[in-house]
Amino acid sequence: MDQWLAAIPPLAVLLVVFGFVAVESIGVPLPGETVLVAATLLSLDGTISPWAIGVTAAVGAIVGDSIGYLIGRRFGSRLLIIGARRFPARFNAQSIHSAIGVMNRWGIYAVVAGRFIALLRILIGPLAGTLRMPYRRFLAANAIGSVLWAAMVTTVVFSLGTAAITLLHQFTWIALLVTVALTVVVSVVMVYRSRKARAKVSEPVGADLDAAPELQMSDLFEEDGSLSPLAAAAGMESGTTGIAGVRAAVGVVLGPVGRALGRTPFAATLLGIFVVAGLVTGALWDPLIHRPWYHDIAYGLPSFLDGHWWTLVTGTFFSQLPIHYAVILIGLIVAVGWAERQFGSLRTIGIFAGGQIVAVIGTTFFMLAARSFDSDWANHLATQYDVGPSGGMFACLAAVLGTVRAPWRLRLRFALFACVAVSLIYIGTLADIEHFLGVVAVFVATPFIRGPQYRAGRPSSREWRILAFASLLTLAVVEVLGTLLPGDDAAASATPGTSTWVDLVIDVAIIALIANGVRLGHRLPWVIALILGVFNVLEFVGLVIYAFVAVDFPPSLFEAMTNSSLWIALLVILWFGRAAYRVPLRRSRRAIRQQQDAQKTPLDILTSDGGGTLSWMTMWKENSYFVTADGESFVAYQRYAGVAVALGDPVGPAENLEATIVEFVDECERVGLAPCLFSVSDAVLAAAPEGWTHLQVAEDTIIDLPTLEMTGKKWQAIRSSLNRAEREKITFRMTSLAEEPWAIVSQVRAISEEWVGDKALPEMGFTLGGVDEALDPHVKTALALDEMGTVQGFLSWLPVYGADDSIRGWTLDLMRRRSDGTFKPVMEFLIASSCLAFQEQGAAFVSLSGAPLARAAGDADATGIDALLESLGKVLEPLYGFQSLHNFKTKFNPRYERMSLLYRDEGDLPKIALALTRAFLPGESLVGIAKLGLAR
Repeated sequence: MDQWLAAIPPLAVLLVVFGFVAVESIGVPLPGETVLVAATLLSLDGTISPWAIGVTAAVGAIVGDSIGYLIGRRFGSRLLIIGARRFPARFNAQSIHSAIGVMNRWGIYAVVAGRFIALLRILIGPLAGTLRMPYRRFLAANAIGSVLWAAMVTTVVFSLGTAAITLLHQFTWIALLVTVALTVVVSVVMVYRSRKARAKVSEPVGADLDAAPELQMSDLFEEDGSLSPLAAAAGMESGTTGIAGVRAAVGVVLGPVGRALGRTPFAATLLGIFVVAGLVTGALWDPLIHRPWYHDIAYGLPSFLDGHWWTLVTGTFFSQLPIHYAVILIGLIVAVGWAERQFGSLRTIGIFAGGQIVAVIGTTFFMLAARSFDSDWANHLATQYDVGPSGGMFACLAAVLGTVRAPWRLRLRFALFACVAVSLIYIGTLADIEHFLGVVAVFVATPFIRGPQYRAGRPSSREWRILAFASLLTLAVVEVLGTLLPGDDAAASATPGTSTWVDLVIDVAIIALIANGVRLGHRLPWVIALILGVFNVLEFVGLVIYAFVAVDFPPSLFEAMTNSSLWIALLVILWFGRAAYRVPLRRSRRAIRQQQDAQKTPLDILTSDGGGTLSWMTMWKENSYFVTADGESFVAYQRYAGVAVALGDPVGPAENLEATIVEFVDECERVGLAPCLFSVSDAVLAAAPEGWTHLQVAEDTIIDLPTLEMTGKKWQAIRSSLNRAEREKITFRMTSLAEEPWAIVSQVRAISEEWVGDKALPEMGFTLGGVDEALDPHVKTALALDEMGTVQGFLSWLPVYGADDSIRGWTLDLMRRRSDGTFKPVMEFLIASSCLAFQEQGAAFVSLSGAPLARAAGDADATGIDALLESLGKVLEPLYGFQSLHNFKTKFNPRYERMSLLYRDEGDLPKIALALTRAFLPGESLVGIAKLGLAR
């Protein structure tokens, strides 16, 4: 790191220090302290002032922590609520209440001390904001901690030189252990006091503490995200002592840890041996490489040549440096623990042991082969020793990523492979070779690990494009870094030559031009990438031939070969995914094909085979149609922002549903569109392609007519509206608006336009029709007329076809009432009268439609993205009243059916959100919507 900093101007060094420290303090795990140490070492030769470095680091820490605090304050409570819903056993209101109490009571000390501890300095800003620590107190504590930290690190490093690095590593590790212990103790105290205080308030004398009412998230946070009075007072109680209370508090704090260890016995045992070995030998605080017996327990080529085969076992349970223990402990918990939950203990033992053996023995044979070349790198590594379980740890991680649902399974495994491959090529330590071999071994053995029922499947066209795009970006980044960062090999030139710069500029320029085209699936960028890859592979082959013939392997040759070798992987991806690059370059040609010679029109298909409650909306003129090859089914869609948004369920024979979806998706991907299906039923979700996901966007409200009886208390409000209409001589008429006289149609238009004008909002489209759609002869209109023939309100009903041109139900579309009308319950009257009229005609049901972003009050709590959509619905409620409309429909005691958005994966959600906004508000921009919201 210090060599790279030495190659840039002093001002750039200060900017790098500021940037790394600030971004780390925001919450991103960057090596901020490592950069500060490297910059301070650089100041030893007088190139830059250590005072300037210290001040820059302190300012970066203050700024970064403040930004992290603001992020936590703005979004933290929402994330806590979502976490509590998804993981109630481990992340409940009681634990959050205890954490708030710790911050209330010890917040200033936590912020100051957290700056000196590796993991806490990343989290303390967002955590303080989430738990609503007053900003003035936070800023004061943050400034004190940042100044002390920057001054200490700069002073120690400047005074002791490179020896300070070991001291800082030891101090950070010891401070982390002390902090963990203090956190457990303080958490136990806070939980104990909180339980005692609640028991005093809510329980009679002598009652069991566990009988206290369970805390809910709503008890801790107000609707605006601020702390409730209960949370604000957390940690301030003067609790009393008691052995039973202390035991209960310890159980609350350590119970989840115990349960997790019980479910993962192998990971817990491995973790225990690793920690105990570090404690017994002192490796937790004193680097193991300084011990005289290090070579007797560490594995490596020298150990195996000396016959020390036992080091394969002994070296697994140690780490070279104290700071490495923190990283490996986290890796063991995440990788091995996760694998054990997925595969069970026995298979996880096999994966870990097999991966560790392949990694260590494979590295040994690799170094034996590499020694035959005249390479300083290979000769140096052939004399090195290593310890640690990272080979088996990476093997477990590679295996467990294979259990992730598609398409994230392929993406995460590609990211892991790219990480270990780049580390091998550009860092090239023994550990990097071990990680690479462990990951590759598991990838090869994946079918055996997953079992005979495992079927990998083929990547889709989109996945091939994403892999190629990611590979191009990775190539560009590693080539730039490999050229700019000087290597550790003294024989290598610190300054890149002219030919290296020319190769770099050519490769990066071409990648910048073609990367997005490859992502979109265009043919010409694919051809260019293929040609560029072939040239680099030919270069690699020529260098390999030279190395074997000349038996010469200088550092410059190795650097050139490593850059070229990465193109081999890209070339493989481009070639095997060649069918994915057929999207026309011209936008006018990127259109979904139409069946010009189809024997049935979409209307014929709909009336002959029937459809869902939204099926008539597919007949609206804004829609385009994809008709299947057999002409028996169709999908209505609208195209916005590179997304084909299908409206409702595909229409056609039920047995063709899955094939229809597959054809539609394939056609969308062929022309470079992202497919999604909006407001679909559970039947479509069941027929969705593998790996697709969904989220609820509305709830359809269904009234079953054959059993409808408006009796009992729950129908009292509806019966009152019918009785009042009779008293006030309001009449009901079910008609076709197109057959009504001009006087009625003009009133209907006037009422609708008045409603839109009063709202001062753009009228929504897509799944919400207007008067023009109500004029269709197939659509029925329900009118409420007074004695003078004045329209007091109206509804439009869309037909829901069954098989053989029969109408099995009706869907409510347009609802409007006269603003100055004298009959207030006109909507209740119209809906009830319509239900009775359709019941008399023999219809099976009516649908009152689903209000977007609204849910029934009795539904289970939303989680994840559903919870975010629920929050969005609350934000838009003052504008469009989605939830109010949904609540109004509950008067009719309907049953609910889920309506969902079906899409490929979360990566598509941003542009799907933009496409749906354009679909619902085709005449309004996002800026205009934001202004409307602020105006309200």
